[in-house]
Amino acid sequence: MLNKDLLNTALNQLWKIISGPLVLLFIPLYLTAVEQGYWYSFISIAALSIFADLGFSVIILQFAAHEFAYLKFDEDGCITGDQQHLERLATFFLFAVKWLIKVIAIVFPIIVVGGYFFLSYRQENIHWHLPWIIYSCFSGGLFFYSSILYFFEGCNSVKDVQLIRLQIAICTTLVMLTGLYCKINLYALALSLVISNLVGIYLLHRKFHAAIKQLLSISKYASYDWRKEFFSLIWRYAISWSSGYFIFQLFVPLTFRYHSAVEAGRVGISIAMWTAGFGIANTWLVSITPKLNMLIAENKWAELDLLFNKNLYRAMETMFFGGCAYFFVYRLGFGKLKLFDRFETWIPMLMLFACWMLQLYINSLALYLRAHKREPMMLLSAISAIYIAITTLLCAKFLPAKFLFLGFLSSYFFGVPITFCIYRRQKRNHKTQRY
Repeated sequence: MLNKDLLNTALNQLWKIISGPLVLLFIPLYLTAVEQGYWYSFISIAALSIFADLGFSVIILQFAAHEFAYLKFDEDGCITGDQQHLERLATFFLFAVKWLIKVIAIVFPIIVVGGYFFLSYRQENIHWHLPWIIYSCFSGGLFFYSSILYFFEGCNSVKDVQLIRLQIAICTTLVMLTGLYCKINLYALALSLVISNLVGIYLLHRKFHAAIKQLLSISKYASYDWRKEFFSLIWRYAISWSSGYFIFQLFVPLTFRYHSAVEAGRVGISIAMWTAGFGIANTWLVSITPKLNMLIAENKWAELDLLFNKNLYRAMETMFFGGCAYFFVYRLGFGKLKLFDRFETWIPMLMLFACWMLQLYINSLALYLRAHKREPMMLLSAISAIYIAITTLLCAKFLPAKFLFLGFLSSYFFGVPITFCIYRRQKRNHKTQRY
């Protein structure tokens, strides 16, 4: 029987299964090919918010989970348990809020202005200026409330946080689809993010207001200096997460620059499809992330490995059969439909499937490793980012668009075996260590 953590995570991903194809259908139906290119360019440029995150979302979940292993929620929504860990959790919550405010104030104005000038490179006759400003500005609000949700997810509230995310996703998608149907074009994307902020902040306050008030109250008299522990880890995560932008988000802007907005739209919607499939398969790992951190804090190694291995197998199985189903449908003749003209052809789609399948495996092992409050993937992430950025730039500049993902795919030839070796070394060592 599915527990509520997995069930709500699965429901969240089930909605993505339903909404994802609808969005992918509505975009080519109600946007021109050029508008589609700007749509996915918006998303890729706004993804520069990764330079605000820099792995903080994972750290906030991990640190909260390690403290919450000795705590629990009562019926009133307040946190009870060991006083020392409660005070540490409260001081970390305040530390996290202050950190979020600072990075938002620094990073997001740069994204808004920098994105505006980048998009101005192509003089297309469409109204993208105000939608971009709205979308990029509200990306800061999304980053803030999403980070706070990660904190409470770490507090063993996976089922509650996933339910909140499901409600946000439903509202956001319905607004987006309605906007596309009403032909407000790029404003549909901008308005969906506005609604996401309003709904997200409301639901966060409704569910966790008692705990937030309690933590802020405790933090007034409790003290703990998180800077040493936090900064010893964040710089490593920062390299890995900033590398992630060049690994996953560089394709659309480079296609926009060296080919056309139309081709950027094809690349963007194709990546979006496989990212959705990755998210569905990754449900098996997302639902157990706080539990993995708590098992490590309690030194329950056998239970840790059993839980991880079982869910890793299920995740890989889900991704594999999902990808096979797509190509089966494509080969039946549906690939000849006009709708598929907005997607990449089968060769780059096959490359993307292989990439995301291998990425799921790497992400799973990285999740296991990072649950130990360490970042052993930093150097590999940096090397992969440099390699993919250079090879993708060369492919975009000198080769046809269908070869854009050659560098991405070839990076896994060294990425997978190195990640596995790091994982095996950690498994040999972690039983003799205490966290």
